[in-house]
Amino acid sequence: MSKSRRKRRVKIIGSDSMKGMAERPVVRIKVVGVGGGGGNAVTRMIRNFARGIEFIAINTDIQDLECCDARRKIHIGRMVTHGMGAGMNPELGRQAAEENRAEIADALKDADMVFLTAGFGGGTGTGALPVVADIAREEVGALTVAIVTKPFSFEGSQRMRIAEEGIQRLRDRVDALITIPNDRVFSIIDNDTPVLKAFEKIDEILKSAVQGIADIISSAGLVNVDFADVRAIVQDAGTAIIGVGIASGRDRAMKAVGQAVSSPLLEHSIDGAKGVLFGIAGGRDLKMSEINESAKIITENVDSSAKIIFGAYHDRKLKAGSIKIILVATGFNGMPLKHDLDSMNLFTAPSPSTVKTAAPAESSKKNETVAPESKGEKADKPAGKEGGKGEDVWDIPAFLRKKKR
Repeated sequence: MSKSRRKRRVKIIGSDSMKGMAERPVVRIKVVGVGGGGGNAVTRMIRNFARGIEFIAINTDIQDLECCDARRKIHIGRMVTHGMGAGMNPELGRQAAEENRAEIADALKDADMVFLTAGFGGGTGTGALPVVADIAREEVGALTVAIVTKPFSFEGSQRMRIAEEGIQRLRDRVDALITIPNDRVFSIIDNDTPVLKAFEKIDEILKSAVQGIADIISSAGLVNVDFADVRAIVQDAGTAIIGVGIASGRDRAMKAVGQAVSSPLLEHSIDGAKGVLFGIAGGRDLKMSEINESAKIITENVDSSAKIIFGAYHDRKLKAGSIKIILVATGFNGMPLKHDLDSMNLFTAPSPSTVKTAAPAESSKKNETVAPESKGEKADKPAGKEGGKGEDVWDIPAFLRKKKR
């Protein structure tokens, strides 16, 4: 990490009358979409989500930029592309971002955490996003996470090569990187799914990451997790997963963990992770056994020496009877996603020496919105139901379902 990178001071809110009481910090989160794909993702996210998050769009294509719903828009590269796109030339994208470096830095100032998103394989996103990442991380000092997509196979080998080269340039400029191959969307949609719905499925990764982080650091509860805990797991972490799972009914803890750890869109599972932060939220019916069950599933499938931070809180905004798992996992060293998750060891008790719990809470107040429940498509199910009380066991991920039998 560069010596020029400064530590962020998080603003504390409160009054003199609150002296001696626990106070929650205000963590400024900004989401930046770069290029056409990044701008489209930001627009879809704004329409479906997010109070308290600032959205920024950056593009060389002025016409495309005007269509984005972000409140702050930065047109880059007027002297380089003259208001048009970068035409699959990442060098033009890089030059465009450098031309407006000061304006980008001004937009990102005071951010504590920055999420960057772009579709890689073109010119603007692939070329400009590493520059924006460098500004966010080294100049502003923000914790920086990039979520980028790889092209569909039908877009050709040249675009894929551009994307892979861009990812290599980006990797050392962010704290954590999440990559999503667009081809994987075909595993969760059917032939009748509209194009916009398909892209919304991909956007769920970005939305879950932002909402999950916002929730986990702002909700006081049974065991608190704060921004320092997030930084401890994410800073200089490399490859990452950020997932959210929401479930209800029988085996809801298993279902929620399954959603959080096994998105078919991601290139990695939690298997072998060296850093894990997870929070569990529920109503007044949240059971200690559910917390224990969730912790076992997670801790027994990461590296034996992993740094693990855990938090738990009551969330009044969750639908009655629901439970939510928020997971941040890092440090995979390039380990690919294992599609056969049946071999995961789920029920051995975790070693207490490897698990750090955040500080016990003094307050149960909530001040953030709740991530919308995912409605991801499922594979075709065999007819009939299994399990007690008419439970549909096909709602439980395969690697958990096999262990349950």
